[in-house]
Amino acid sequence: MKIKLDENLSRHLKSSLLQAGHDATTAFGQGLAGKSDEELAAAARDEGRMVFTLDVEFADLRRFPPGTHPGIVVFRPRSMGPLAVHHLILQFASTNLDEVIGCTVVVEPDRVRVRRPPDPDF
Repeated sequence: MKIKLDENLSRHLKSSLLQAGHDATTAFGQGLAGKSDEELAAAARDEGRMVFTLDVEFADLRRFPPGTHPGIVVFRPRSMGPLAVHHLILQFASTNLDEVIGCTVVVEPDRVRVRRPPDPDF
């Protein structure tokens, strides 16, 4: 899966995600640090990348409706310690990410909430 790591995530996650078979880039590495959420989301959309972030504002369905992006995944670990965050992200990244393409996902240690794009048949 093509993934863009928001600036609030460790750049060290990139190598772990690459080892897990993903194509990962970082906001920092692409000069997007300090840019708005909309700018980061637009860059990820243009590159066909899912956004991985700790920023709960990305879960705002009015700003980032499911189906208008390749996917946004907001991680909500119990602890913001780097090891806990790293573990939660790698655990989620080991699942079938194809199932959440275009979705807005909130990942917590004990549950995953998925908002899917509207069904075009309705």
